[in-house]
Amino acid sequence: MSQSLMKYHPRIGYTYMPHAKLRIPWGNGGYLVRANAAGFRSDREFDNARKPGTYRALLFGDSQSAGDGVNNSQRYSDLLEKLLPDFELNNYSLSGTGPDQQYLAYQEQSAVERDLLIIPLYVENLRRVNSRFHKSRDSTGEAYIHAKPYYLIENGELVLYHVPVPKTVWTDETLTPEMIQHCYPPEAISQAAVSKHLSGGVKAVLKKVLPEGVRRAVKTAAMHSEKFRPVPEFDEADNPGWLMLRAILEAWIKSSRTPVLVMPIPHYFFISSPKDAAGYQARFRELADATKCHMYDPLPDLLKLSAEDRGGLWSDSSGHPSVRGHEILANLLAPVIEGIRKAG
Repeated sequence: MSQSLMKYHPRIGYTYMPHAKLRIPWGNGGYLVRANAAGFRSDREFDNARKPGTYRALLFGDSQSAGDGVNNSQRYSDLLEKLLPDFELNNYSLSGTGPDQQYLAYQEQSAVERDLLIIPLYVENLRRVNSRFHKSRDSTGEAYIHAKPYYLIENGELVLYHVPVPKTVWTDETLTPEMIQHCYPPEAISQAAVSKHLSGGVKAVLKKVLPEGVRRAVKTAAMHSEKFRPVPEFDEADNPGWLMLRAILEAWIKSSRTPVLVMPIPHYFFISSPKDAAGYQARFRELADATKCHMYDPLPDLLKLSAEDRGGLWSDSSGHPSVRGHEILANLLAPVIEGIRKAG
């Protein structure tokens, strides 16, 4: 996400620039981002008090829900407001963030009245939770690395680090061995950057790093393989990556004074070339059973769609929902929310 669109935040890492209005280049000719005074994508302000007779939900996610690739009004969050009567949805999603940052963003909204908390979690973001640095690009396309807040489990408790979030910006030339080990996405670190730190005990990392063109070709071929598993970290209930994500989600759900709806958003490969999703589906069912939260898994409904609709769910090669994809998600989610609302 472009640095010109974001503003530093000492706990979350960043928000959108308040009052931003910017067209972002994209494969479809670009899309318009508008942000409100609070620094979140919205055409309206987020008031603390809800209107009488209105049912309000707060939603925290990443670029899948923030709406990379589409205008504000085309996102499933905005469409839900039109589908459901007397319904208001404040979308606090931030592109490039993980559930740990989203949990921190939620904590910042303690004064906002709400009836429902929605956590739409893109399953691959288990890896963001287990990272300490993130690689992005500025408006010129130049790569940079920035710190993010992160949690560790110590003596059974979540302990927060990198808060206040360091403001330093690093490049491939200035990164350290720790960044190589804890950066998301890991494949973004160049071979040249890694080679400088061979003496730091990262030879094993270098062996996994290939020139960009070769790496892309190998990755594409592997992802289309029948044996490819997009998120194998979910396969075992005691996987350290999953245990970290689960600890954060459990703490988040426990802290909510309203009902919580968790919606795992499948990696697009679960749709385009269906893979075995039993691992992450089992983990989220276990989470829902343990916390008594509501859980909606959209994958079975998405797989019932026609081949044409399934093929049009995501923007070309971006892994983000298309305009049609947001429409489908809104239509699937609306009766789920209405059911929770009626149940009280």
